Amino acid sequence: MKHSMPKSYSQLRASVAIAKASLLAMLRSPTSVVFSLLFPIIFIVVFGAMVDTNKVNIVVAFTPQSEIAGILYKSILSAKVLQIAHYTNEEAMYEDLKKGRIAAIIDARADSRMAFIPHYQVKLISSSSSADKTPMVHSILQDVIAGLNARLFPKNFSVASLSVEKLPGRVYKSIDFILPGQLGFSLLMAGVFGSAFLLFSLRQSLVIKRFFATPISRFSLILGEMLSRFFFQIIGFAIMVGLGYFAFGFTLVHGLLTFAEMLFLSIFGLIIFMGIGFIVSGVIENESSIAPVANTITLPQILLCGLFFPIDNYPAWLQSFCRILPLTFFVDGLRKIAFEGIHIWQMPVQMAGLLIWGLIIGFITVRVFRWE
Repeated sequence: MKHSMPKSYSQLRASVAIAKASLLAMLRSPTSVVFSLLFPIIFIVVFGAMVDTNKVNIVVAFTPQSEIAGILYKSILSAKVLQIAHYTNEEAMYEDLKKGRIAAIIDARADSRMAFIPHYQVKLISSSSSADKTPMVHSILQDVIAGLNARLFPKNFSVASLSVEKLPGRVYKSIDFILPGQLGFSLLMAGVFGSAFLLFSLRQSLVIKRFFATPISRFSLILGEMLSRFFFQIIGFAIMVGLGYFAFGFTLVHGLLTFAEMLFLSIFGLIIFMGIGFIVSGVIENESSIAPVANTITLPQILLCGLFFPIDNYPAWLQSFCRILPLTFFVDGLRKIAFEGIHIWQMPVQMAGLLIWGLIIGFITVRVFRWE
């Protein structure tokens, strides 16, 4: 009786088949794609864009009385570090200076000392809120004047004289920038991750289904969970603001009223961020997918919405995208309320942006949310 010899087994073919199956499995895994590919790409784009714009952009304005047709104005414009803001309302310009929205105001007026090349009286007007940028603007103006002197009057005469005037204003401390960003970070993470994991867990463990056998309505169940998040975040909000205020001098312009308005805005923001969590819990199929999907939504906002460094550090094409994100509207609103003393009804851009995002997220939530 003859026995057929077994065919030789190709180990190489087996390895290729295993590699192919494993690669397909990794590509189908949200965790692998997000943490191995998407996150590094996001970091490269964000920090690469910042590296390309490592120069400092300082916003200044000229008074309406300034001579803008002369050689001095054109030379100041050529300083790439300076960005000129144009105002039609002089009162609004000085108000922005006191609030730190612009670094300085330049008043450059020509006198008639010489007919063919006028002599300029240049006054640099600054405030306490932009004290960190004033020396840089002063140095730039000195360099501009020195360059004109070397080109036009290498011997003795100076084309301009420079003086400094300082207006009263609130000192803008680092905590005034950092604390609103950290409040936004805390609420974003709590709203998205907390609600996503909670609702998915309740659905998977059939807790929601068991509630259907009770007189409790679905709305009451969701409302109860949201209220628990609100109370917990209010405690955290009060602790963080209190720590910043008493330990580091965080600015609350109107005291308790400012605190209350920041708290109201935080509740509004938390509702939006929890809505994002509801969307995540509705679209994912397994618990291991929650973290990568939620991180895909939260990480770009953490990096792009001015939590740790100003949005102005990014190139113009990226700034436009940064400014329409919901976390940007929220954090900008907190900073305006806390440091500038603006009331909620006085910042229509931020409130309209949050309202639009709330409507969009609410619409999507209704479409994708699942009870079972």
